[in-house]
Amino acid sequence: MRRLTSTIALALCLLPLLGAAPATAAPSRRIDYATWDAPADLRSGTLEGLRVTAGRLTLPAGTDTGRWTSPWATPGFALTRLIASWSARTPGDSRVRVAVRGRSGATTSSWDTLARWSAGDRYLRRTTASGQSDDLGSVDVDTWVVPGGVQAYQLRVTLARAAGQPASPAVDSVGAMSSLLPEVSDVATSRPGVAGGIVLDVPRYSQMVHRGDYPRYGGGGEAWCSPTSTSMVLGYYDALPAASAYSWVPEGHVDPWVDHAARMTFDYDYAGTGNWPFNTAYAASLAGHAFVTRLRSLREAERFIAAGIPLVASIAFGPGELTGAPISSTDGHLLVIAGFTDSGDVVVNDPAAATRAGVRRTYDRGEFEDAWLPASGGTVYVIRDDAHPLPANSPGNW
Repeated sequence: MRRLTSTIALALCLLPLLGAAPATAAPSRRIDYATWDAPADLRSGTLEGLRVTAGRLTLPAGTDTGRWTSPWATPGFALTRLIASWSARTPGDSRVRVAVRGRSGATTSSWDTLARWSAGDRYLRRTTASGQSDDLGSVDVDTWVVPGGVQAYQLRVTLARAAGQPASPAVDSVGAMSSLLPEVSDVATSRPGVAGGIVLDVPRYSQMVHRGDYPRYGGGGEAWCSPTSTSMVLGYYDALPAASAYSWVPEGHVDPWVDHAARMTFDYDYAGTGNWPFNTAYAASLAGHAFVTRLRSLREAERFIAAGIPLVASIAFGPGELTGAPISSTDGHLLVIAGFTDSGDVVVNDPAAATRAGVRRTYDRGEFEDAWLPASGGTVYVIRDDAHPLPANSPGNW
C-alpha cells in the first residue's frame, strides 16, 4: 500500500501527495519519461570505474565499485516530482544505489539518494531514504519532491560488490518520470478511445487470502496490493518466478509467488511493499521491461491495452466514490487495468477482493479517473515482455 499522508498506518498501498489536472486540460499535465537503455544511451553518460558490456553497465575485473552519471535531462518544464526506474541484476553480495540531483538557474542541488537496492535480501536490506531536504528537493519514499521546480536533472547509479567477488552487478536500463501537475480534486471524464471491448486475459489473485502472512514483509492482506497486482501482470506474460525461487514458502499457501513478490519488493526503510520502482525493478527481472510513469487520462491507458499491455494503476477514494469496489475507501491502493467495456468503462483486476472469484470488476470511467488522476497523478507500472512493444508515437511519457 502507498500513503497519502506522512502516517504510514493510514495507507493500504503507500501513495505520495501529488496533484492532477482535468483530463480536458492535457497541456497543463506536464509529464516526461526519459530512459537510458541502449548501449549508446549508456555510453552517453559519464563512466567512472564501469564499462558497457553486452548493453549493460558492469564492473570490470578487479574493481569493486563504480558509478555512471547520466547527461543532464531537460523535460521542457520545471518538474516538481521525479520517480526513477531501473532494471538490474545483483548476483551474490552486490548492490545498486540510485541518486538524483537537479538544476534551477545557476543553482545545482546536492545528490539525493533514491534507493539502495538489491534483487535479493541476503546481503542487503533494500531501502529508500526519505528526508534529505537540504536544498532544492527532498525524498518522499520513492519520489523526489521539488516544491520550487527544477529545469534539469541528472541520475547517478553506483554499482558495488563484495571485495574479491567475481560476479558483477549489471544495470540494463535507467529511467525517470518527471512531472508538473496542477492540484485538483476531480477531473473531467475523458472520452472513450481505442480499446473499447478489449479485455486482456490477466490472471486473478487476491491479496486478502494472504492476510497474516509474513509480518516481517508487511503481513499480507491490506498491505500487499502492489506485489499482488505486479504478480498478476507477470502471470499474464507467463513470467512468474520459478518454483525454486519461492520454495521457502510452506506448502499450502495460496499463490506463493505473491508471498515471494512481497519479500522481493519490501522496502525496509518505508516498511512496506508499495514502493513503486521496487515493484517494477522486480518485474523487469522476470518479464524483461518495466518502469513507472504517469498518464494523462484513460485514453492513454487504452493505447496500452490495445497493444496487449495491462497496467498497474495507483488510486485512492473515499466512501461511495468508486461504485462496486470491494473496499469502502482507501488512502492508497494498486490494481490492474485489464481492459475496457464497449462503452469505455474500466475492467480491472482488483486484488482487494476477498477471493479470486471477486477480483474481476468493472468501474465507471469517470469515477475511476477521479480516483486515479488526483490521487497519484495517473501513476502506473508499465510491465511488458519483448513480444509487446510500447505503443507507437509516445506523447513523451513512455
